[in-house]
Amino acid sequence: MGPLRLLAASCLLAMSRCKTVRYRTDEEGAPGTVIGTLADEMPVKAPGEMSFRLMRQFSNSSLVRVREEDGQLSIGEAGLDRERLCGQAPQCVLAFDVVSCWRERYRLVHVELEVRDINDNAPRFPRAQMTLEVSESAAPGTRLPLEVAVDEDVGSNSIQSFQVSLNSHFGVEAQTRADGARCADLVLLQELDRERQPSYTLELVAKDGGSPARSGTATVHVRVLDANDNSPTFARGSVTVELPEDAPPGSLLLDLDADDPDEGPNGEVVYAFGSQVPPEARRLFRLDPRSGRLTLEAAVDYERTRTYELDVRAQDRGASPRAATCTVIVRLADVNDNAPRISISALRGAGSAAGVAYVSEAAASESFVALVSASDRDSGANGQVRCSLRGHDHFALQRAYEDSYMIVTTAALDRERIPEYNLTVVAEDLGSPPFKTVRQYTVRVSDENDNAPLFAKPLYEVAVPENNPPGAYITTVVARDPDLGHNGKVTYRLLETQVMGAPISTYVSVDPATGAIYALRTFNYEILKQLDLRIQATDGGSPQLSSSTLVKVRMVDQNDNPPVIIHPVLTNGSVEIGVSSKTSRDSLVAQIKARDADDGANAELTFAFLEEPQQDLFTINPSTGDIVLRGDLSEELGQLFKVILTVTDNGRPPLATTATVNFLVTATAPSSIQEVAKPSSWEGKALQWDIPLIVIIVLAGSCTLLLVAIITIATTCNRRKKGNEIKNNTSLKEQIDISHLEKGRQEDSSPRGNMFEGFAAAPSFGKEPAPPVAIWKGHSFNTISGREAEKFSGKDSGKGDSDFNDSDSDISGDALKKDLITHMQNGLWACTAECKILGHSDRCWSPSCGRANPHPSPHPSAPLSTFCKSTSLPRDPLRRDNFYQAQLPKTVGLQSVYEKVLHRDFDRTITLLSPPRPARLPDLQEIGVPLYPASSTRYLGPQTDTTEKV
Repeated sequence: MGPLRLLAASCLLAMSRCKTVRYRTDEEGAPGTVIGTLADEMPVKAPGEMSFRLMRQFSNSSLVRVREEDGQLSIGEAGLDRERLCGQAPQCVLAFDVVSCWRERYRLVHVELEVRDINDNAPRFPRAQMTLEVSESAAPGTRLPLEVAVDEDVGSNSIQSFQVSLNSHFGVEAQTRADGARCADLVLLQELDRERQPSYTLELVAKDGGSPARSGTATVHVRVLDANDNSPTFARGSVTVELPEDAPPGSLLLDLDADDPDEGPNGEVVYAFGSQVPPEARRLFRLDPRSGRLTLEAAVDYERTRTYELDVRAQDRGASPRAATCTVIVRLADVNDNAPRISISALRGAGSAAGVAYVSEAAASESFVALVSASDRDSGANGQVRCSLRGHDHFALQRAYEDSYMIVTTAALDRERIPEYNLTVVAEDLGSPPFKTVRQYTVRVSDENDNAPLFAKPLYEVAVPENNPPGAYITTVVARDPDLGHNGKVTYRLLETQVMGAPISTYVSVDPATGAIYALRTFNYEILKQLDLRIQATDGGSPQLSSSTLVKVRMVDQNDNPPVIIHPVLTNGSVEIGVSSKTSRDSLVAQIKARDADDGANAELTFAFLEEPQQDLFTINPSTGDIVLRGDLSEELGQLFKVILTVTDNGRPPLATTATVNFLVTATAPSSIQEVAKPSSWEGKALQWDIPLIVIIVLAGSCTLLLVAIITIATTCNRRKKGNEIKNNTSLKEQIDISHLEKGRQEDSSPRGNMFEGFAAAPSFGKEPAPPVAIWKGHSFNTISGREAEKFSGKDSGKGDSDFNDSDSDISGDALKKDLITHMQNGLWACTAECKILGHSDRCWSPSCGRANPHPSPHPSAPLSTFCKSTSLPRDPLRRDNFYQAQLPKTVGLQSVYEKVLHRDFDRTITLLSPPRPARLPDLQEIGVPLYPASSTRYLGPQTDTTEKV
């Protein structure tokens, strides 16, 4: 384990330090071209777990892109143009910083990308046409400076050589300037003769050293002037001047003096900058054309340009002016005139604002927070910077590279204790006097879900009175989480458990937002005395953290149960105790035992007699319930003493139970236990009645009275109607005569008779024989005995065949009479032999269409009613309850009615003469069926009247 721990410690130490990685790439590469992969440079090869992020300080993110997964560097959309990035600098290095993250460990990677030059620019001259003047008396070797050609490339890709078109008088020589630039001079090879050739036109070519080489051309016009014998001369051809960068404008650099021995205009010398002096130098320096004094025109900056080369040309004013050239090199001396600059950059995309960095409170020690870059434009000791960090010992500075430092953590952070740190970065150079820069920086600790919710109390105890209504409030539990946002949002829930075989969630509920606990049911102290529930508080972090607390809900007893006497056993609220007449005074007669389901004071019982017995024979102990004899019973044999016993609890309000105690004096010898508990003899019979039995008796009596009332009303109404019918018999004689209806049956050998009369002759069924009855079976008549006719019943078969006289129908008899008339009208044409046994079905009275009457009417002038076997007589619902005869057997009468209708000749149409006023259907006694033993045909009607009716 020792080497492994050493290796792990070495890796962690390496992760907190900075690493410098260098890459090279050519300029003008296509966007997306891969430069390198930072993951390959890391000591830990875990690309799937590492991430790379470009520091915010690198503003040119469009030049280089960094892939987050493995740190792959590629050329951005803008591309890399070395001339645009670095100008004429001999070396172009693009530096930026990348932060790698591996398992919450941050490491700073300093990347130096060298952009190499390619030959993408050709040399060019400032002007395509140049004009030079030279005296014809100029000696061979005279040099005529040419304008400097420009090539934006550097190194071997810059200008390397010059060529001039072929001629006999001029050549070209290349020179290297002090600033490294290449220039050319036109050199006179032999004497000139203006009279022979006054001018020359030459083509000048500048070539670079690239592959392939590029070139630029210009045309040089040389004009030959008349001779001037002497040229101005400088004491020195080259002069170097040291100038402090803080020299004020107007300072004298040099006083140039050129001597020309000629006289007159040929000896007057004027000074001017040569054509090779750049415009920047002309702006900073001033040359007096008369005196040759070189002065400082504007402030110079050592940090921008350290050396200037000035070509000063001295020329006389002769007709053929002669000139001389002197090179002045101005070198600037650095002074400590720049204060250090501080740049602080946090991780890109970490939510950091200007001057603010964020670090997670879960960050390990020596975790990277921000990068501090200090710079000083001065050089030497003036440009050397030292940095320090002040503010808190939880952070420190570590040198990353050169003048860059990392702000790292030195200890574990806790946002709940210190959420924000104000740090001070101080940068100071080594100049004399030194310059100092102070920068304030804020580090905010971002929240992590490192705190579980904490309840105010680990145990809650609350008392709830029993018999509470469902939904009653019990208590509220509160948990606090010091984290922020979702990490600190607490929700509550009830941990499931079983209470008396049921989930605890059926007893109480918890508000998930507030922690309020409510009862879901009514609590009963006698069943559940205490309810233990555990509430869990969970935050909204990831992963979630939780804690729980125990809530003990204690039920408070209420006086909701009255005392119950358990001994002796009561019967209907009383008990009989036998007491021997020989029992001595102060003897224990009986002991009353009672219990109360409540608890505490609500269960403390007190015994007492509401009515003291005669002569204070018995007393009861209020606490124990012992009944003691106080008198003499020797002469009370057979006597019964009644007393009201009350048992009361001590609740608020108190509840009591009473019972009747009967003391019966007996002749038996007293025993050790004097109590004999049995029902009182004098009220035993009355107490033996059970309440359900009494209710049944009352209901039976009521139904009997109701039935008698219905029968009485029906009989009275029937008699009243009969009286009205007798009065109307005379008018009915003249209106109807249907004796011819029986003519088709006179030839039959079987006698006809009144079926109802046959039944009326038999007071009790089954004792006397009944006459045979003719019934319709199928398509013919059949004769059965009268006793078998009793089997026919209009009662429902129980198979759903008919609702006639169903047991669910009206018990008053109205439904029977209604259905009887209906069946008489419908005719029951579909009846078969099965109807005798199973009862009639729905098809028995299914209607069919009526037929035309083939017989002429005997009374054409009277209103006629014609119907066939399926025609129904009109019904009068208002008079439906007037046709029931109570003295006739219902089943036999109904079946006889059916048979009466079925005996009609269904092959003929029956024509009835209807009276001009509304008529009613006849009563049951008025409907008759033929009896075959009779020798003559007659219409059956009431016995008291001989008038035939329909």
